[in-house]
Amino acid sequence: MPHSENAADTFAAPPPAILVLGGTGRTGSLVAKKLAERGLTARTAARHGADVRFDWDDPTTYAPALEGADRVYLVTPVMRIKFAHQVAAFLDLAARANIRHVTYLSAYGADLAPAEVDIRAVESDLARRNSFSHSILRPAWVMQNFSDEHLPIIGGAITVPTGGGKEAFVDAEDIAAVAVETLVEPDAHAGANYAPTGPQSLTVAEVADMIASVIGRSVVHNDIDPEAWITGAVEAGFVPADYAVMLRWLTGTVIAGKGARPNNDIETVTGRPATSFREFVQRNANKWAFPPPAV
Repeated sequence: MPHSENAADTFAAPPPAILVLGGTGRTGSLVAKKLAERGLTARTAARHGADVRFDWDDPTTYAPALEGADRVYLVTPVMRIKFAHQVAAFLDLAARANIRHVTYLSAYGADLAPAEVDIRAVESDLARRNSFSHSILRPAWVMQNFSDEHLPIIGGAITVPTGGGKEAFVDAEDIAAVAVETLVEPDAHAGANYAPTGPQSLTVAEVADMIASVIGRSVVHNDIDPEAWITGAVEAGFVPADYAVMLRWLTGTVIAGKGARPNNDIETVTGRPATSFREFVQRNANKWAFPPPAV
């Protein structure tokens, strides 16, 4: 049987995949979509509805998710403050699986996060490892908080304690765009820390006014007492009791006037400016559609 020059190609291994943890979530789904648009193989991983099943509480799902991948978008467990031991176990497997780069979705000001929260611990763990490179993303509060169940408009008001402080709210699309660049060209972003922000610092009252101007209905900011808001969230079952420390830190930073400040990280990495909040509202106006009033 004559030898085919294409025989090797026929049996060639597929190109390495990029594992996207939280692949059905807010940024993970966008990262996977953008990677696919760049012609790369993105493997989404989540407990449900993804390419592969991944559960932080089930270590037997770690290795299968990593198989055949060489880069990872790392999203840690949500609504928890203690997860460093699980992430460390996953990263140990990643090192043995010859992963060459990890991009970690952290949080703005993570270096000042409370010691009880494992955000800094994961960053430190990554910094200690030399078997793969890493990039860290520390985004500001995400604009999508206002268009989903995190900060919904109820009774014409957005209820969240900020003390009139400002935040450079960032579009999840822009966070994903930065993440994708670090995964497409990991060598160019090895060791980088990026803090994606929007182009403006805004109060939530200004956010409410902007939404109102686009949807044509009154929206105000209910700047509630922080402890009342946190207690209400815990008692309603929206967050676990120990997560109160995280909410206290996130809101307290803005209340203290230390919210995210605009920077050029998004434009520097992606080559285009960050999305403004007004652009975001105009693009997502249907998310605030109210039922017509009863007659």
